[in-house]
Amino acid sequence: MLGDASERDLKPGQLLARGVCRHLLSHDFVSVEELIPTSGLRVDVMALGPKCEIWIVECKSSRSDFQSDGKWQGYLEWCDRYFWAVDARFPVELLPEDTGLIVADSYDAEIIRLGPETRLAAARRKVLMAKFARHAALRWHGVRDPSLSGRLLQGSLTN
Repeated sequence: MLGDASERDLKPGQLLARGVCRHLLSHDFVSVEELIPTSGLRVDVMALGPKCEIWIVECKSSRSDFQSDGKWQGYLEWCDRYFWAVDARFPVELLPEDTGLIVADSYDAEIIRLGPETRLAAARRKVLMAKFARHAALRWHGVRDPSLSGRLLQGSLTN
């Protein structure tokens, strides 16, 4: 049984994302959830490392969740490393071997396999870092001033 009310309201992928973000922080990576790197794509977790490395982590809570994801290869050009995050029951043999693998729960995670590193071009890195900073700041505004949350989520303050 899940703990507090806010945890009960989270979807399985969001619980995985929380564990992933906690674990990445132990590696000195800060992270944001649900960032849009470009039109038509929304990553579950984008992490920024101490040397400006950018990692994308897609959280998959079930076989059908993974099999219905037809866009994941589009994320590869927006990060230095790409990972899947799944729980311990997920059939990991479904996941491409040339990608990273993180096994997570709602409290922590473990990096099982690093995906290959493909360094971003400087111009793309600069764009992503600005998006990351803006996204994080808007999320913080939503926490600090909940009356803005609806407007922030609808994007009315981001256009």
